[in-house]
Amino acid sequence: MLSAETRRGLAERLWRAERERDPIPPLVESHPDIDVVDAYEIQLINIRRRDAPIAGHKVGLSSPAMQQMMGVDEPDYGHLLTDMAVAEDVPVDTRAYCFPRVEVEVGFLLAEDVPPGCDEQGVLDRTEALIPSIELIDSRIRDWRIGIADTIADNASSAGYVLGAARVAPGELDPRGIDAVLHRNGEVVAEGRSDAVLGNPATAVAWLADKVAGFGVRLRAGNVVLPGSCTRAIDVRPGDAFRAEFSGLGTVGLTAKP
Repeated sequence: MLSAETRRGLAERLWRAERERDPIPPLVESHPDIDVVDAYEIQLINIRRRDAPIAGHKVGLSSPAMQQMMGVDEPDYGHLLTDMAVAEDVPVDTRAYCFPRVEVEVGFLLAEDVPPGCDEQGVLDRTEALIPSIELIDSRIRDWRIGIADTIADNASSAGYVLGAARVAPGELDPRGIDAVLHRNGEVVAEGRSDAVLGNPATAVAWLADKVAGFGVRLRAGNVVLPGSCTRAIDVRPGDAFRAEFSGLGTVGLTAKP
């Protein structure tokens, strides 16, 4: 386990990398003894430093393939802050990021706090609506050469999120059977289904409620939870226009400035 001073130093490196758009080498190269507890504490240092209200959380590494690639047996999580929200009708500037990509997700808008120990039905009972969502991910680690500690420390590689207009009660739509198609500039670039997320995206929310509790965090009413991507991540280039379509859940879009 790293010292508090070392954690603060690594948090500062990530902080500067994000603000100066100057990615850094993987943290594990200089600190091979870093573990996931260190990484979550580093993440929290920078989340507190941003001084923006928490809008919710995101779950990453929610597919078996991604977990195998990272050599882990569970997902990870990051924070969604209010200043990370992206509007559908306001193009993002790719120059504000290092290596931006998009992922397609079935978002959860919570009606009630979700305590640790909830099962999938408990999550759905506390969910106001499912929402079509796109997460904008980015890595402040050079060339996306990330290990598990790198991505956790870097807020689970999260950079922004956009929510579509639709709000569908979970009782009206099986969250396990939502097909998703991502278009870039009118062409299909990725397809998937919501059960790619741990077999049920509600499972990811239940896992999250347990995990964050260990760091003194709770999933609160009004929070948005992005449980993991239905599709592979797609690079964002200047001028790109993305549209994600979800069966039974509508659409959401994200555009990039030329």
